[in-house]
Amino acid sequence: MRVHLVDGTYELFRMFFGAPSANDAQGVEVGATRAWLRSLTGLLERPEVTHVAVAFDHVIESFRNELFAGYKTGAGIDPELLGQFPIVEDATRALGVVAWPMVELEADDALACGAAAYRDQVEQVVLCSPDKDLHQCLGDAKVVLWDRRRDLTMDDAAVVEKVGVEPASIPDYLALVGDDADGIPGIPRWGAKSTATVLAHYRHLEAIPADPSSWEVKVRGAETLAANLEEYEYSPFEGPLRAPARKFT
Repeated sequence: MRVHLVDGTYELFRMFFGAPSANDAQGVEVGATRAWLRSLTGLLERPEVTHVAVAFDHVIESFRNELFAGYKTGAGIDPELLGQFPIVEDATRALGVVAWPMVELEADDALACGAAAYRDQVEQVVLCSPDKDLHQCLGDAKVVLWDRRRDLTMDDAAVVEKVGVEPASIPDYLALVGDDADGIPGIPRWGAKSTATVLAHYRHLEAIPADPSSWEVKVRGAETLAANLEEYEYSPFEGPLRAPARKFT
């Protein structure tokens, strides 16, 4: 048995920008919702799909906005798209599918929790999303990522091939290189190649030696990278990850 966990927010955005506009009897825009229901029906008709849950961002903001002012918000989202958030949740439930509307947390958090909860109970958990944040959930073929639009499936080996680090290092990787989609700026000079080289060896930020002369991997500009990491490295939950460190402002 497989469990399919779907990123409903991503699907709603995809349908809004890819499907024709349509209004209900009251003149409310529902084109994306209708397109999503057609897509969801197609998923449910596949013989291998038997257990499905769909996670939604009931609101765009989450606890992360309180931690970092630059984190993504709902600003600039088309009102006709934003207005379909509650509609698509109800429509999903009406089709008999479990919906997880997230408020303090995000849809990604729900998918990650589902992957952790079900991975040892079923043959496989399939995360239906192309979101690179979810790469960290993969491992030993028990959890895979499926991009339905392109019909591409990624496992842990595919993450290593594409990014250069293991799934467990993805949070560290994105912290260093940044993530424009989420408003995460990253640390200056830490590019994809240097980050992958360092994390492929040390795996996590706190394991990277403060003194670049002791690094066991060769990276161009190691002194600058180490200095920038020292300047910006800070955990809002625990304070500095290692001393000396200065709070990111």
